[in-house]
Amino acid sequence: MSTQLHKDISEDTVRQLAEERDEPEWLLEARLDALEAMDGLDYPSVIQTPGRKWTNLEDLDFDALVGDPLAQTEDKDQVGAENARVESFHDALQDDDLAEHVEDAFGSVVDPQQNRLTALSTALFTTGTVVYVPEGVDAEDVTIRTSMNSRSLFNYTLVVTETSASATILERQNTGDDVEGERYYSGIVEVDAGENSYVQYGSLQDFDEQTYNYTVKRGDADTYSTVNWIEGNLGSRLTKTSVSTELNGDGSETKIVGAFFGHDDQHFDLDAKVWHRAEHTTADLVTRGVIDDEARSVYEGVQDVGSGAWDTSSYQRENTLMLSDESEADASPKLIINNHDTEASHSATVGQVDQETLFYMQGRGLTEQQATDMLVEGFFVPVLEEVEVEELREDLQTRIAERLA
Repeated sequence: MSTQLHKDISEDTVRQLAEERDEPEWLLEARLDALEAMDGLDYPSVIQTPGRKWTNLEDLDFDALVGDPLAQTEDKDQVGAENARVESFHDALQDDDLAEHVEDAFGSVVDPQQNRLTALSTALFTTGTVVYVPEGVDAEDVTIRTSMNSRSLFNYTLVVTETSASATILERQNTGDDVEGERYYSGIVEVDAGENSYVQYGSLQDFDEQTYNYTVKRGDADTYSTVNWIEGNLGSRLTKTSVSTELNGDGSETKIVGAFFGHDDQHFDLDAKVWHRAEHTTADLVTRGVIDDEARSVYEGVQDVGSGAWDTSSYQRENTLMLSDESEADASPKLIINNHDTEASHSATVGQVDQETLFYMQGRGLTEQQATDMLVEGFFVPVLEEVEVEELREDLQTRIAERLA
């Protein structure tokens, strides 16, 4: 049994959160169950190399980071699409039709008791968004913007698409101007994609560098459905994020695209996972990142092919570019294959800027900084080409250029 995560979180705290938001009894029970289980759960798993654990989540001072969970505040902007429903989480609970969908889907994709931090999020979340897309509806340009204005913020997003529906969602996260000191953000995203539906979920995390960030994004893909993720990480002091898809329906597909750029002493711990559980499923995982100064990155990618996943295609590649001798990076791609009718591969590279290329470019009249900037921008091109949401692609390009300036 591990020690208590936060001394001021009690049943009374959770009940007050639920009462202030007029939540139904089933949600209160889910919160209380998560609270009760929390201290008996492990922290999220992290990569360990011989003699070293790369990310020490258990060393964080959650008492200081979380502060008073009753004081959570944020600015949130949610823009929907015609014929689809995009509502704040608690407004959705007041709508009889939406409330039924929320109750059915809540916790069905991300287990609230998956680990200590998901349990903490379930017990304490105060804000979130529900995106519900009825059968046959195309919901484009759904945008969610969240500015964190308190010491801690726990956010929950639920996406449900019915048969032959589609949704393209762009989420942005940052820190409000009036917040001082270290902070903690936690976000859970569940995507329940119905038969023959299509979901593309893009996110850009750009918190200030005193924020500790923990996020879980997970999709459940039904028969012939597609769940695609685009994950951009630029901000935070420390980020631990997990993006994954379960391919539970025949002919289902997923693509997980990631880009990150760390500098100073930022720390990124990123994992991408796919579970092939049905026949004729396809997955493509591609991540590229750059780290400078004393920044650190660790990446874990897992492709798990079940015994019943016949005719599977699964590919993974991760590349990290280090711009300084003080930066550190590690990558751990994994294949777990339990079916011989599978095409699968994985690759990962970690390296520095090629000095011969740099010398050649300087010989053509560029300064060392200009040459390095061009190489970094070119390094990101293969992953940016995978970003189908034009607005997110432009945002990433702009922020990368700003960081190089």
